[in-house]
Amino acid sequence: MKKRPRIFELTMILLFLMGISFPYPASAENRMKVSVSILPQKYFVQKIGGDLVDISVMVLPGSSPATYEPKPKQMVKLTESKIYFAIGVSFEEVWLKKFTDVNPEMKIVATQNGIEKIPMKRHLHADRERNHGKAIAHTGIKDPHIWLSPPLVMLQARNILNALMRMDPTNRKIYESNYKSFITELVNLDLKISDLFADTGQCTRFMVYHPAWGYFAKAYDLIQIPVEMEGKKPTPKGLQQLILSAKKDGIKVVFVQPQFSTKSAQTIAKAIGGHVVFADPLAFDWAKNLLLVARQFKDVLK
Repeated sequence: MKKRPRIFELTMILLFLMGISFPYPASAENRMKVSVSILPQKYFVQKIGGDLVDISVMVLPGSSPATYEPKPKQMVKLTESKIYFAIGVSFEEVWLKKFTDVNPEMKIVATQNGIEKIPMKRHLHADRERNHGKAIAHTGIKDPHIWLSPPLVMLQARNILNALMRMDPTNRKIYESNYKSFITELVNLDLKISDLFADTGQCTRFMVYHPAWGYFAKAYDLIQIPVEMEGKKPTPKGLQQLILSAKKDGIKVVFVQPQFSTKSAQTIAKAIGGHVVFADPLAFDWAKNLLLVARQFKDVLK
């Protein structure tokens, strides 16, 4: 006696007879290969590309996008990519041209297009030291950390969507549907974080070792006080000024990221009777991590 066909098999036969196609996830071989600079970008591209893309990340966990140099295996894998999603981090200035040399057919997409970058402001004491005690205006280098602001990620998402649709127009509707879902997620995250800081009042200053959170601070009306600027540690005099400033503002926490040394941060934390807390701007689980960091900032502003 023959076994009865499974429900799935019967369903497939019925759909075939009715002329209805049943979507299967794209196989690994059929996925469009793309590359990104940092882990948060993988999150963004995955949200829009879904199972249709195979994403390689250049800056590996624990490394800094300011100084990263791709491994030979990564350069070989890059030859398979159809798109490279850039974001404007420092290592791209040197390596994007080399990536194009390795794979001339690869499309370079600047996901930062349409975003006006803000200067990475120095703490006031640093400018005074360099100008013999007089305060001066300083524009600074442009801040690359645009992925830490949900409103700015919405703009990056549009650039990602357009690139995927141009390269793979057959799946345009899938990309558009995924994009709309991602924008909804971003709007909801933005509202959650805005509500979190709604009753902050006058307490808006938080201290960080590396000034990665400028766009986040701007989005939610906060002020970040950086210890390190433009890759330079503070001078002994600058360090003392930071300590005095922290005491004046009632700051008890110095936020550091895993990719940088915590020595100066530990010195300040000890001097102000506080402690160091990790806040990673390069975590892959971007939305969950951003909300976690927001709550950490909120805790120190109480």
